[in-house]
Amino acid sequence: MTEVNDLRAQVLIVEDEPDHADVMAEALRRPGHVCTIVNDVPNALEELKGGAFDIIVTDLRMPESGGANGVATDGGNAGMVILDAARQHQPDAETIMVTAHGDVATARAAFKHGAYDFIEKPLDLQVFRSLVNRAAETVLLRHQGGELSDLVQHDGFEGIIAGSEPMRKILNTVRTVAPSHIPVLITGESGTGKELIAQAVHRNSTRNNKRYVAFNCAGQSESLIEDQLFGHVRGAFTGAEKDRQGIFEYADAGTLFLDEIGDMPLSMQAKLLRVLESGEVIRLGANDTRNVDVRFVSATNKDLKKAVETGDFREDLYFRIKGVEVHLPPLRERREDIPRIVRHAIARFAGEMNQQPPDITDAAMLRLTAYSWPGNVRQLINVVQNMTVMAIGAAEGPIDVRHIPDDIVVTDEDEDAAAAGSAAGGIGSLAGTSLEQLEKRAIRETLRLTGGNREQTAKLLGIGERTLYRKLKEYGLR
Repeated sequence: MTEVNDLRAQVLIVEDEPDHADVMAEALRRPGHVCTIVNDVPNALEELKGGAFDIIVTDLRMPESGGANGVATDGGNAGMVILDAARQHQPDAETIMVTAHGDVATARAAFKHGAYDFIEKPLDLQVFRSLVNRAAETVLLRHQGGELSDLVQHDGFEGIIAGSEPMRKILNTVRTVAPSHIPVLITGESGTGKELIAQAVHRNSTRNNKRYVAFNCAGQSESLIEDQLFGHVRGAFTGAEKDRQGIFEYADAGTLFLDEIGDMPLSMQAKLLRVLESGEVIRLGANDTRNVDVRFVSATNKDLKKAVETGDFREDLYFRIKGVEVHLPPLRERREDIPRIVRHAIARFAGEMNQQPPDITDAAMLRLTAYSWPGNVRQLINVVQNMTVMAIGAAEGPIDVRHIPDDIVVTDEDEDAAAAGSAAGGIGSLAGTSLEQLEKRAIRETLRLTGGNREQTAKLLGIGERTLYRKLKEYGLR
């Protein structure tokens, strides 16, 4: 779900009467919801553990059923078991109870356990559909509120979009280590936002009212790096007309960030190690030492372990700078963040032009989400800027596929990876998840990504439309 007027939700229907479940699913399919049907509590518990749902619709009373993972239920307890499991495994979802007339008092009691609402049998399908839509809107607004906090953060993480689970874990790590003095090594491909993380370390540290100084080691000669890091005294070399402090001194009591530290010449690595170990710098041409106290943060897009093995990076320096390693995944491994980044960038660039942010079509967003982005976030931002400027300048309505630059070509491999990434998004570790659960999750999430378009869903999943139709029936997906 992406917009308030687009309430497509992932709905789990738990109903022991198959015909009744089919009727509910059909009522919800019309406004675009993707429904999964299960007919007993054990299967419902499995779905809640392995799937991702926005709405759970469950009958309050079902026939006694066997246990799932040691959980036994009786007819009167079934709905409460589902409710408790939903709170544990799907905390962001809303639960709707379906009850008979005599169960209304019990259903009301379920509110205390987190139920969104209840509806009585026999169902008025129009009322039922409206109730689910309201619940879906509640989930959506909560989700968008979370996205807003992801995008416009005021707690030291400005500029970082962290809706995906990997990025949230990274920010939790930063919050944990920032107040300490431990060195931080940030790794990841170019364009993943390593400097933003370095800035976040500084902002969340006790040094946040002191200087943050950044220096890029890539493409710099040894003499220039040494002068930049340690400074010089007058007459140290031709053109040194006055004393100049290096960035270690300039960043004293604050944070020093060395980007692309893997490109630093070996001889300079030895000098850097000495400063990090002693806390003393010697300006070029001087004999006396100067004490410095900096929080040291570094970053690289290289594999420093491999560089140590090949002799291109000092092992002792590697262990010195790697107090805590923060690895930023490439954008293709956190595709669920792409829509957030895109919308944030559209709003930013439209604002710079003093224009209202244009909408973006589902087809364009699907193409952007499926692309592999070798340049990561930096490349995506540049492309979105181009698209926004072109769409606003031509006054052509929403941003569409025609605004995507010609070099952004989605390959079959990209589509396969996008489908896999969509299926895995939010699960965390997949260890112990059955192949059936993974397949159902992949189909559900890809249906949502394509807005229920079966042709696009089958293409992204790499299967035929007939196969997809058969699996939709087999898994109770509508």
